[in-house]
Amino acid sequence: MANLSASYISFLLCFTCINLISSHYLPENHVALFIFGDSLFDPGNNNYINTTADFRANFYPYGETFFKYPTGRFSDGRLIPDFIAQFAGIPIIPPYLQPGKRKFTDGVNFASGGAGALVESHQGFVVDLETQIKYFNKVEKSLRQELRDAGAKKLLSKAVYLISIGGNDYLTKNSSVSDEEFVSTVLGNLTVALKEIYKKGGRKFGFPNLLPLGCLPYMKAQSGGYCIDELTDIAKLHNAELLKTLVK
Repeated sequence: MANLSASYISFLLCFTCINLISSHYLPENHVALFIFGDSLFDPGNNNYINTTADFRANFYPYGETFFKYPTGRFSDGRLIPDFIAQFAGIPIIPPYLQPGKRKFTDGVNFASGGAGALVESHQGFVVDLETQIKYFNKVEKSLRQELRDAGAKKLLSKAVYLISIGGNDYLTKNSSVSDEEFVSTVLGNLTVALKEIYKKGGRKFGFPNLLPLGCLPYMKAQSGGYCIDELTDIAKLHNAELLKTLVK
């Protein structure tokens, strides 16, 4: 009986050690990917919020090439973060709002199609940047519980943070303020988000430039096939001012 008890205790100790190792050990070169933004990066978060079909891509022909089914990505296949994840040798990063057991040590994707840096951009239909940062703060707490403070700090400091935001703010601009002032407001909100990520340990950031918004097919369809120069001009201004903001 004593031998049986000793064996049982030994089993529990070994099982506990295995759990601790699997929970807290990550390869030295492991890098996580945290993604924020709009439809250029959304892997399907909008599938899980109360919104309209205009802000969802969970129907064909979306997804018909690589995944062979509509995942919620606004694409027939993969998005830029998907290619980056595969190149880095980590799994394609899932949407934060996807139900089920979640593992955050590889990162997570908070992006929402239609989202902007301003809360009022498509408000009520998307997950705005401010809310995405709130979700990130929850993930940070979860990582600290799983990896302890030192492990979470190391993971977050080595991670890469991809952010695609701003286009929807300009496409829905309904203000009499100058373009310069409006861009300053958008970048001000983005700066607040960056500082929050930086405070949690983030140091490596990636931003795509805004596209020539006035030449998007949707905008050209509304203007008789012509590009809308005013929208493209504000996108160019955003890109120039974003670079200055990041240098600061």
